[in-house]
Formats: sequence, structure tokens, C-alpha cells
Amino acid sequence: MHLDLSGKIVLVTGGTRGIGRSIVEACVAAGAKTAFTYRSATSEAEALCEMLRKQGGEVLAYQSDAADFAASEQVVNEIVKAWGGLDVLVNNAGVTKDNLLLRMSEADWDVVLTTNLKSIFNFTKAAYRPMMKQRSGSIINLSSVVGVMGNAGQANYAASKAGIIGFSKSMAKELGGRHIRVNVIAPGFIETDMTHVLGDQVKEALLKSIPLGALGKPDDIAAAVLFLASDASRYITGHVLHVDGGMAM
Repeated sequence: MHLDLSGKIVLVTGGTRGIGRSIVEACVAAGAKTAFTYRSATSEAEALCEMLRKQGGEVLAYQSDAADFAASEQVVNEIVKAWGGLDVLVNNAGVTKDNLLLRMSEADWDVVLTTNLKSIFNFTKAAYRPMMKQRSGSIINLSSVVGVMGNAGQANYAASKAGIIGFSKSMAKELGGRHIRVNVIAPGFIETDMTHVLGDQVKEALLKSIPLGALGKPDDIAAAVLFLASDASRYITGHVLHVDGGMAM
């Protein structure tokens, strides 16, 4: 089955690198007009836009702090003004500030909860109005296997990602009557800049915890996004799709 997003308008938060970049590239390749946000990586955002436009893609990039409600609302309004609507929202922006609870500062707790969880509220609330007018839409929120299973040294991150699941299920019930679907993708350990710096012993221990015996790739998450963004998933909402090699069985 070819997952075609032709004619759809997509917004991806945190789209310049890693999983977010793969999602942006996949959506453009599937035919969607695709906008993405970034916080500080201006040169990377400009290079990504240039590359995708050379390939014939329609792309917009916005420098914005996903934790800022007014800024999030402005991004959505500008996309609607430019392209006439919004069909798919992918809430991907997130950070980590790992530490054991005894060593975790209040600031580290606050920045992770604000960036990872409040940003979901911000963009979902902003996207609700145009989707409501269209009486259609797909909201895809990126959680984590850690939000399902927990992990020592990641209490703030796990809390934020578990909160995303609860928020998404609540929104699926609230917005279903408007034909707006809300789903979650819970990635496992994915090959990104963060995993590349792990030592061999740490990687070996990780692989032993994964039934498929390998780390995932950003494209694995992008493929799941395409499915949930497309009409192939028209009867799915409130679901948590685990893309983790079997970790959370």
C-alpha cells in the first residue's frame, strides 16, 4: 500500500534533525505540503528547506519555541494563512535532562515537562480551530517507550512522555466528534545523535532488552507517522503505536 499524502498540509514540530527531520522528509516525499518548526538550528533548517525545494517539495520553516503558547499559535495561523488549512499535526519537539531524582534540579524537571508536555497542549490547542472548521484532521504525538515502562534516571522525561499518552487519549475522546483523530507513537531506542555517543557496553545492554535485537532507525518512526497521517488509518484514534522492536511487550 502506498501511503499518499498529496493535498494534505502537515506541521512537524522539531523538524531539523533526527526523527523530526526524517518525518519532514517522508511527508514531503509522500506529496504533502510540509511545515516544520525549529528552535535554534537556523542553518540546518535553511539547508533542509533548500534540499527539499530542489526536489520539488513545498516546505515552510518557522523558528519557534514549542513551549511558548503564543508563538505556537502564531505558527499555526501563518500556515493556515499561507496554505489555507492544516490537516496533520506531528508533535515531535522534545528534550532530555537525565539524572537520578536525588541529583535532579527543579530547573531540569521544569524544562523537560514544559518542552515535552506543555508544547503538546500548545500546538494541539492551536491546531484544533482549523481542523474543527474542516471537520477533519490527524494529530500524532511522539511519546516514548520510557513513558510506558519508566527508566531509572529519567523521571522527568518518563513523566512527560506518559503525560502525552494520557493527554492524547483524552483528546481522542474530545475531538472524535469533529472527525479529528489523535494517536501516539511510542518509539523505542532509535539511532540518533544521542545513541551514537553511547559506549559499546551500554549499546550491548540495550540490544539485549530488544527482542528484535537492533536499534530502530528514524525512518521507522517516519513510516509510522505516514500511516497515521494517511487515510489508511481513518478508523484509528486513541491508539498508542509502539515502534520499539518489541521492548514494551
